[in-house]
Amino acid sequence: MEGRCAIGIDFGTESVRVLVVRLRDGMVAGQATCAYPHGVIDDALPSTGAKLPADYALQDPRDWLQCSADACKAALAAAKITPQDVAGIGVDFTSCTMLPCRLDGTPLCLVDPFDKAPLAWPRLWKHHGAKPETDRINQVARERGEPWLARYGGIIGLEWFFPKVLETLNHAPNAYDAAEVWVEAGDWFVWQLIAGPFPHCSTASLVRSTCQAGYKAMWNNAGGYPSAEFFAAVHPAMKDVVTAKMPGTLMAPGQRAGRLTARAAELLGLEEGIPVSAAIIDAHAGVPGSGVADDATMVLVMGTSSCHMTNSTIEKLVPGVAGVVEDGILPGYFGYETGQASVGDAFGWLVETFKLSHEEMARQAAALPPGGGGVLALDWLNGCRTPLMDGRLSGSFIGITVNTKPEQLYRALMEATAFGLRWIVQTLREAGVPVRRFVAGGGLPPRNPALMQVYADVLGEEIRLAESEHAVALGAAILGCLAAGTESTGHATVSDAIHAMARQRQDLIYRPRAEAQRQYEKLYIMYRSIGDCDGVVARTMRQLRELAPS
Repeated sequence: MEGRCAIGIDFGTESVRVLVVRLRDGMVAGQATCAYPHGVIDDALPSTGAKLPADYALQDPRDWLQCSADACKAALAAAKITPQDVAGIGVDFTSCTMLPCRLDGTPLCLVDPFDKAPLAWPRLWKHHGAKPETDRINQVARERGEPWLARYGGIIGLEWFFPKVLETLNHAPNAYDAAEVWVEAGDWFVWQLIAGPFPHCSTASLVRSTCQAGYKAMWNNAGGYPSAEFFAAVHPAMKDVVTAKMPGTLMAPGQRAGRLTARAAELLGLEEGIPVSAAIIDAHAGVPGSGVADDATMVLVMGTSSCHMTNSTIEKLVPGVAGVVEDGILPGYFGYETGQASVGDAFGWLVETFKLSHEEMARQAAALPPGGGGVLALDWLNGCRTPLMDGRLSGSFIGITVNTKPEQLYRALMEATAFGLRWIVQTLREAGVPVRRFVAGGGLPPRNPALMQVYADVLGEEIRLAESEHAVALGAAILGCLAAGTESTGHATVSDAIHAMARQRQDLIYRPRAEAQRQYEKLYIMYRSIGDCDGVVARTMRQLRELAPS
């Protein structure tokens, strides 16, 4: 076991990261990152140059394969290990990122003439083009009293799987008809590893993650997907969408989906036959990757967006919470997912607008008192995920004057994202879901200490940091370890593997400051008053969206 490793392949919004970690202690032996050549396709379609509508966010699946291959080979070289030292592979992916493809795994966007149809391309999690379709699914579910809707707080989100499927049916029916398989990108990539790469795949080998299906595609272990009758009520052509266009076996993250094919092994520079785990949503991988294996601990995975996960022994159906899935994150618990659609994105927009650096803005903002010198923000620049579940909402600043400086806006955005998190925690606690501890991981916490102090002050709670700066990729590697099995890894249980391979930092704990807490109590009340989902601010935001050109 001494030199054995697991590989975590972490697909983010802009790039893929590959981590090679030691099984015995989770230490990183090698890592590499590769940016997607096409990035986020939100301006023009690569095949034609045609301008894309507003709110579109697409990707090129060839980027996923080539970049993961390049990063994997580079990480292996940095680790100075042989392919024979790799015990297992885990995969996490942004979600809901999904695509239509052929039965042999070929993405539909690579098939003429569908390369010219934007909705035949993979749609990234932050593709927001399916607003009417989301409204339609929610409307029909409420009218029919669909029992599964309560598992998602009474409303599904526009970033989810079936709104994007319906969007294709409504706006590109030929692409919908040509799609033989609808699949999450994480599941598609695992499919390529264990059966392909395309065009050699067979749907007999397709494994769908219960994590992705449970949180983004209205599936649960007891009842499966919504009924054919429900889908027929949404749109007659969708009646058989599950049976006709969604083949595959459902497996939980950490279960062995299959083994690496010879073709996939050659692509990645590995050895044929390595066990591959079922996929997991990227943020969810941050739970094991942060060293958390118990209940009542909220893991904050903070990056472009933020996703907050909590495991509990208690099942509560909480309004506005984006999903409650049994064994959805870790076995033996009910996993709760909540999130904020714009965090790093919001800071990025601000620094790009003012042509300043994150470091300088954060430094100046940290010197300001609570309240940013009289500016209050709403952090919904990509819509509000939890608890309002409304992608039509947008960001705002209140209190701007001719003397307002950029650092005041930056401070206000930091505080707004903290207020949004406090609202989420309060929503869970009021519903009876215990949230007692906080661990932060992802890209933002180690780079922005001022932000983490604001979070501790606003929450009135201690926040610990994941030891690994790449907790998500580490979590994926831990799943690869689990897929390899006890005999290959020496870890007898899920908890054993997590505690051996991941931890929290002991040298840095963010603790709330009494005076800042008192100030934030007043500001939080103001934030909630302007954040009323039925208030004048929210109504105006929705009306402005309707007037905006498409």
